[in-house]
Amino acid sequence: MTRLYQNIPLAPQTTIQLDAKASHHLARVLRAQVGDALVVFNGAGGEYPAVITHIDKKSVQVKLQDFSAREVESHLQIQLAQGIARGEKMDFIVQKAVELGVARITPLVTVRCNVRLKDERADKRQQHWQAVITSACEQSGRNRLPTLDAVTDFRDWVSNIQADYKFVLSPHVDKKLALTTIPADSRIVLLIGSEGGLSDEEVAMAIEHGFDPLNLGQRILRTETATIAALAALQARFGDFCD
Repeated sequence: MTRLYQNIPLAPQTTIQLDAKASHHLARVLRAQVGDALVVFNGAGGEYPAVITHIDKKSVQVKLQDFSAREVESHLQIQLAQGIARGEKMDFIVQKAVELGVARITPLVTVRCNVRLKDERADKRQQHWQAVITSACEQSGRNRLPTLDAVTDFRDWVSNIQADYKFVLSPHVDKKLALTTIPADSRIVLLIGSEGGLSDEEVAMAIEHGFDPLNLGQRILRTETATIAALAALQARFGDFCD
């Protein structure tokens, strides 16, 4: 079933015109026809089954059916604080984080970060990541879009972040997730460095501000692997993987 995000108010038994991107995708890529069924959501929660009522070269109209309160959100409120990785690696991290149920993503500029984003370039990258989030929600069945923070300097961020549990990944400590207990509905921050990891000073600063260092095993993982592994482990042990 095709799922489409539309950033507009939605109401039962109304007809809406899809935006240009969604119209092009349905008409030109999927070759959809009048009468085809799909699902529309706007990120506020829940979704609307819908039927295509009109297609032309420039637009697609659909009629929304009755509202469905369906949700697939995790009861763990996980914020991923990710050192910005290069190019498609960061896209991959954002996409998989959404699929794995994160509630918030914070792109961080760290000492070993090789990506420098300022002004117009930062705005364009922000818009690109937002599009990745939207697409991942459409694909994964989520009806609430995770929050995407602006690119933030690590030092400015680490001293102000609040959560019930704060973890920083480090291969140089012994603490494992098996030794941790996290109640349902907890707010969790997971801090992961970019390629090359966080510096010793950054890890020490995180610990100074209440982060617990966490070891994922005896092998050194790439940043994109570490993100997926840590999120999956949290969901498997404390989240909706074990519901």
